[in-house]
Amino acid sequence: MSFSGEIKKELEKKSFSKNPARAFLRDAFLETGSMSNPEKGYHLEFVCEEDAYAAKIIETLQMFEIAAKTVQRKRYIVVYIKESEDIVRLLNVMGAHNCLMNLENLRIIKDMRNSINRRVNCETANISKTVSAANKQIEDIEYIRKHYGFDDLSENLREMAKIRLEYPDATLKELGEYLVPPVGKSGVNHRLRKLSELADSIKGKG
Repeated sequence: MSFSGEIKKELEKKSFSKNPARAFLRDAFLETGSMSNPEKGYHLEFVCEEDAYAAKIIETLQMFEIAAKTVQRKRYIVVYIKESEDIVRLLNVMGAHNCLMNLENLRIIKDMRNSINRRVNCETANISKTVSAANKQIEDIEYIRKHYGFDDLSENLREMAKIRLEYPDATLKELGEYLVPPVGKSGVNHRLRKLSELADSIKGKG
């Protein structure tokens, strides 16, 4: 059964004799409402034949602080809701509490999945950035060795250059631990930047 079908099945058992606004929205959804599969996207709508009926739906939704918009679709006026929070609020107003819980569970799963994907993408970007930086450092050091040599480098820079070539995949933290005495990440970064500036200077002279 579709999500719309599940909502309507639950609404058929509800009665709001003492709350005409809630009863109107319930009846309107049973007659003209539908909702897309929330796993693909959030979209709930009422397909109305008359402008006055669409206006009454919007007016009633606003009573419950539910935002809706309209669009012309052939000869129909479609009142639609796109925000998941507003759809959840409407399900609560109409009394579709089981469907509301199912939707909330799906929202949690989707949010977790999106959060994991963002984290993976961020980590992938950071790894790519680190690899690119390491490759540039190695290229600069190789250029220095070929066109300048290591003998005229200060002891700190000479040791840094050799360690970077020896451990091309190491992080800044790991490189610092290989140095004697050990150096922090900022110190390693400073030395590598000095080597890069020297390579650029040599290339400029060439």
